Amino acid sequence: MGLEMESPKEQSSYTVEQLVAVNPFNPEILPDLENYVNEQVTSQTYSLDANLCLLRLYQFEPERMNTHVVARILIKALMAMPTPDFSLCLFLIPERVQMEEQFKALIVLSHYLETGRFQQFWDEAAKNRHFLESVPGFEEAIQSICKLLNMDGASLDKFIEHQVANNGWIVEKEGGSIVLPQNEFNHPELKKNAGENVPLEHIARIFPILG
Repeated sequence: MGLEMESPKEQSSYTVEQLVAVNPFNPEILPDLENYVNEQVTSQTYSLDANLCLLRLYQFEPERMNTHVVARILIKALMAMPTPDFSLCLFLIPERVQMEEQFKALIVLSHYLETGRFQQFWDEAAKNRHFLESVPGFEEAIQSICKLLNMDGASLDKFIEHQVANNGWIVEKEGGSIVLPQNEFNHPELKKNAGENVPLEHIARIFPILG
């Protein structure tokens, strides 16, 4: 007797991170990942791992690709600069899709931001405001990036003071080096494997039936 697939009601008890950790190549989780992208937009949160997983699944299921969701992933990745998230996501998107107008605009915006051409960035963003504003917090996130990439003197000091007070940054007394708080991105050993929190007897039910 084959293994029974978990019902949608049962599967909903798992977090998206757990589904990605134990079964990242199962196309059955594709709708959950798409919903999670929309949840990230409305809640102004962000999960690169889940978004990359969705883009990889689209590579295996190109007929199921939702370009609206893909555009949202790229906008969220753009908001995460100066991390390389945008490039990581773009690498998984077919060239034919990248040639669509909204994606060409996002690629141009990424280039302007990476090269510090802020005036050109905002001019281009104004032309595409109709879909950029569909992601709450976009303008505020980009303003923070621009300030970070184009800041010196008193403005830089004020920014650092804010980070020390609110986000755990430490300025060393000797040399003035900045120490960032440990997290899963700068200390990979801190990253928890969501699969470890899923009971073993439940994992088999998440996988698709084989044979």
